[in-house]
This record gives sequence, structure tokens and C-alpha cells, in this order.
Amino acid sequence: MPQTAPFTALRYNLDHVGSLSDVIAPPYDVIDPELQDQLYKRHPANVIRIILNRSEPGDSGDEKYQRAAKFVEQWKSEGVLKLEEKPAYYVYHQQFDHEGKTINRRGFMGRVRLQPFGEGNIYPHEETHPKAKVDRLKLTTATRQNNSQIFGLYPDPENEVISLLDEATKGVTPIEATDHLGVRHILWPVTDQAVAAKVSALMEDKPMFVADGHHRYETACNYQKQLIEETGGIAQDHPANYVMTMLVGMSDPGMIVLPTHRLLRGTPRFSSSEIVAKLAGTFDCEVVAGGIDAAGTVWSNMESADQQGWIGLYAVEDDTWVLCKATDAADAKIKELAGEQSDDWRGLGVSLLHRLVIDNLLECKDHPKPTYVHDVSEVVEGMRGEGSQAESDSDEPYTLAALVMPAKLEHVEAISLHKERMPAKSTYFYPKLLSGLTFNPLA
Repeated sequence: MPQTAPFTALRYNLDHVGSLSDVIAPPYDVIDPELQDQLYKRHPANVIRIILNRSEPGDSGDEKYQRAAKFVEQWKSEGVLKLEEKPAYYVYHQQFDHEGKTINRRGFMGRVRLQPFGEGNIYPHEETHPKAKVDRLKLTTATRQNNSQIFGLYPDPENEVISLLDEATKGVTPIEATDHLGVRHILWPVTDQAVAAKVSALMEDKPMFVADGHHRYETACNYQKQLIEETGGIAQDHPANYVMTMLVGMSDPGMIVLPTHRLLRGTPRFSSSEIVAKLAGTFDCEVVAGGIDAAGTVWSNMESADQQGWIGLYAVEDDTWVLCKATDAADAKIKELAGEQSDDWRGLGVSLLHRLVIDNLLECKDHPKPTYVHDVSEVVEGMRGEGSQAESDSDEPYTLAALVMPAKLEHVEAISLHKERMPAKSTYFYPKLLSGLTFNPLA
């Protein structure tokens, strides 16, 4: 990994804002207009006004970015935001409930020296889109700070780094916030220079895999380049050479990856017999009776098998699920269709689902963008026309549903090291990191 260092954060002054829970927000890209409005109303200094400033009547262009920058300056001048006295690593725990258990995911926030993807040992695993990077660059340029952290994973089989930092938090008063999903976010600043030096040394030779925040990472690189072009060069220790990052060990017991299931429109209304016929020879198919409510049974079987090649398809025409199990013939077929990709990439459940099943065997290559959901209950609700349509641009009924296994951390590592990008929504790292815990000034 490139240089990892503590940073002097800009943080909310709790004497001014009261509860930290009132001023934090999830990442900008998971905030729909309804939640945006709720966060605006929650507190006049909620971070939503920075990370996702809403358009106002009379706006003709980029006024929302300038408003965000004005809030930053106003809150600093009023003491709402206050610069820390010392640089620190920030130990960051997230406590949440999953499948009846309370889980604690442990990491720490620091700043990581930038390397363009493909030129060092910082690896992406997802594709990025120009529109999002333009948006984030305008915000970074206006505010001159990192407003949300990158989420990076690093190998640490013995959890040595986080154990060292956790030990250093003893006697340090934590900062706590609870988000709108009930997740507890606990932060401890660690300012001990000796501890920081040990952490930086331990991280020095480790690769980093970007779990979330690809657009923000590339935006940080673009901002650095923009600043160099404008000024003729910046010093090696300039803060724009770094990006604020949450770092989590890949062996941390709290690191889980949740599935992202698919709801599709614009496909034929297949019957179960049609799906079985089209997949014959490449998948062993089992028809599961019980209507849409059998989704839970199908998913339970998939989870128990823990095989990337198991896919659940819902046949709308006869209200039946089909549990599809990839055979050796499926492996051979996707190798024919995606010969340019690695075996690791071709073996992913999402790769098999989209490249082989949907695009090829079901002949639905040009279907509209799916709606992505994470819980089986959301699949059932969506197919019934109930529940949230937050990610959907249409009110048309869905014509196909797919349950797919999530990629694992070892898949992220292997495919990233191949310098490949996973198909869209291969991973869902839960919970999301909060915006508003710390800011990283770049000037």
C-alpha cells in the first residue's frame, strides 16, 4: 500500500450541534429525494447540505456546489465545524444486527497517498461512470476537502493493525452516532504518534482493494491532477496527494458481503418450463412450487449450498421459482462467451447470471437496467408491485426476478489482482460508512 498517515480532521463541534446523529448522513449515492428531504429537516447543519445539496428554484447550473462550499465556510466561521488540534487515526467501529446477531465491523480512518488505478497496488473492483465523477469533482473543487471517505480493504490475517489501534483507544472517549437504519457508528481519535508510526509501518507493504467509493477515489486523483495543472506543481506533502479512507482488514469478523438480487423489466414473461428448456444442458434445474413466496425456500437452499453457480429465477407466467445449478457445460459456455476474462471472473454468480443466463440462454441482452434489492422480502414485494421503487425509473411491472449469490472477499481480491472489474452490483458491503464523521481539508 502507498503511504498511510493520520490526518488533522475537520469535525463537527458537538457543543454546537448537540447530537452527532442529527448531522450525519449515508453516502450521497444511496440517498433518494425522500431521505434527502428528511435529512434537510433533521438539523440545519446536517452534512446533506454539503454532500448532496439540493437544487433550488432559479438555479441555472452549478449553484448547488457553491452553496455547499458556503455552508462549509459558514460552519467553520461559526464554530459548527472545528479543526482538530492534532493529527489522528480514527478507529471506527460499526455495530449492526444481521440474521439475529449483533456484528461489530472494525476499521480505522486515515489518509492514503493517491495512486491512479493500474499504476500501483491500489485496486478497483467496479467500473466507474463519468457523470458521477464530474459531479464529485465539482463538489471537491468548491469545498476543497474530502467530504466522504473511501472504503478500502487490506489483507491482515492476524488483524494486527486493528488490534494495535483498539488497544490504543483504551481511555479515549468515543464519539457515537446512530444512523437512520439503527446502525451504531463509534469513533475514537488516536493521536499517539508512536502508535501512528507503527500503524503506518504495518500498512506500508499491503495492497488496498477499494470496496466502495470508486468514484470518489478517482475524483481525488482528478482533483490532484487539476491542482497540479493550475499551479504548475504541488509539494510532496500537499494534502491533495492523499484521500481520506476507511481501512478494514479483510479478515475482520465483522466484514460481510450481502447479496444484490435483480428485478427485471422488458423480458418475456417466461414460464418455468420455458426457463428449464432454455437452460437445459448448462444448468440442472429444479422447479420449486409455492408461488412467489417460495423465494425464501430457494434462497435458503442457495445459501446452504454456498455455490456461486446456483441461481434462482422466478417465472412470472406460471408463478413458479426455478433453482438453477451450473454444470461443467455452463463453465465451458461462459468461457466461450467471455474468453477475455479470467476463470475467477467467469465463475462469479453475477457473471453467470448476466453474461450466460440472461444475455445468452434467455436471449434478453438488451433488457433495461435492473432494479437492485438486497433482501428476499424486497424481491417478493417488488414482484407483487409493492414496496420501494427507489432505484427504478418505471412503474411497469417486473417480468423476471433473479436471486444471485454475493461475491466473497477472496473474489474481490483475486479479480482485482487480475486488473479486472466485476460486473455491476457484484458486492454489497453493509453497513455503509457515514458522511459527516470527519472531513479532510485539501488546502
